[in-house]
Amino acid sequence: MGAIAPPGQLIDVGGCRLHIHCSGEGSPSIVLDAALGGSSLSWSMVQPTLATLSRVCSYDRAGFGWSDAGPKPRSAGRIADELRTLLDRARVPPPYLLVGHSFGGLVALIFASKFRSETAGMVLVDPAHAEDWVKPAPKEQVLIDRGVRLCRYGAVTARVGLARAVAALVGLGQLTLARGLVKVVSRGRLSRQDEAILAPAWKLPPEVRPMLAQFWTRPQFFEALGSQIESICVSAAEVLDATAQGFGDLPLVTISSTNPGDYRLRQQDKLAALSTRGRHIMASNSGHWIPLDQPEAVIEAVKEVLGR
Repeated sequence: MGAIAPPGQLIDVGGCRLHIHCSGEGSPSIVLDAALGGSSLSWSMVQPTLATLSRVCSYDRAGFGWSDAGPKPRSAGRIADELRTLLDRARVPPPYLLVGHSFGGLVALIFASKFRSETAGMVLVDPAHAEDWVKPAPKEQVLIDRGVRLCRYGAVTARVGLARAVAALVGLGQLTLARGLVKVVSRGRLSRQDEAILAPAWKLPPEVRPMLAQFWTRPQFFEALGSQIESICVSAAEVLDATAQGFGDLPLVTISSTNPGDYRLRQQDKLAALSTRGRHIMASNSGHWIPLDQPEAVIEAVKEVLGR
């Protein structure tokens, strides 16, 4: 099967082209930013409904999806600047309602700080919390090291063609065989926990899974993801600097996964308090991948911000 054409446009942002897919009409422009290992496809169960409410755009960060590889390191600050250039050159007008999932929440916070006059509101979907990563504790450092290691293996397997075999098995639903092949390639050093770094393919609509398999067979995907993980401490510092003064009365909703625990609840409340119009809600039946587990929770939060 040949390469699948992108549903949107490829826009030159200065040295690389980024993919952006827009649908619907109206203002503000809703901008969707995916999780650490996600892409524009991660919003497949959210974007069609949001397109009935206003203009909505999902995009692929450099190295992800249909986008070209971009300059490194891949910190959240660099990504926010590239996103602003992309929106400008794709003629997506402000104001922007930013919807960021997980790592995408870090990008949204920096974007809203840098371009406050162009930001209409934010919805942060189970976002990463900068304070956990600016000076990571041993358990967080283990996650960083594991993620970087996973990406190094991924880049090697993509170059020699093994990633294509793994992606094909996942696409056929043969997860046990796919995990077995990954275990052999990695000499048993990767665990089931490592899979959480990547978007859960089995939760996506069947019609978009072949596109995800196409992404996961390119070395640039693993190199970009590895750089994002390796740069997470820099990204966290950028976010803490950007949010130090808060966001005034900017409409803000942050969504937790179901039963996140007291520590995460306190973090989410603190994040909502960055705005005098901030609110923290909890998804009723969802893990971390709320846009796939409970897309209606994201849609309702966006509606709330639009209503303000």
